[in-house]
Amino acid sequence: MRFTTTLAMANDTIFGKILNGEIPCDEVYSDDLCLAFRDIAPTAPVHVLVIPRQPIESLRSAAASDQTLLGHLLLVAARVAKQEGLTDFRTVVNSGEAAGQTVFHLHVHMIGGRPLAWPPG
Repeated sequence: MRFTTTLAMANDTIFGKILNGEIPCDEVYSDDLCLAFRDIAPTAPVHVLVIPRQPIESLRSAAASDQTLLGHLLLVAARVAKQEGLTDFRTVVNSGEAAGQTVFHLHVHMIGGRPLAWPPG
């Protein structure tokens, strides 16, 4: 039952619509577990989002059974960074509205191409 609710919620997000082919994206990587595409509002010269095909609302709602998928998302972010010619980059996962999450479908931001300040927010 939880999966059905999560699936319905994920399909209602912009990322669910991208995964369903209802909204186009500037794809940079795809496999059977995830999709990576350029952010439409980039914060750096390179800003790619890596999203799982499996509907997970956020990192805080991920389960122990998602461990392999979560690791895969980070490895894909690193692969895309290399593909984009980056040696230095940042990965960000926002969990919850107060942390800056605006789309409630888990996603990894891979950001680079300019010096990035710390702390970020």
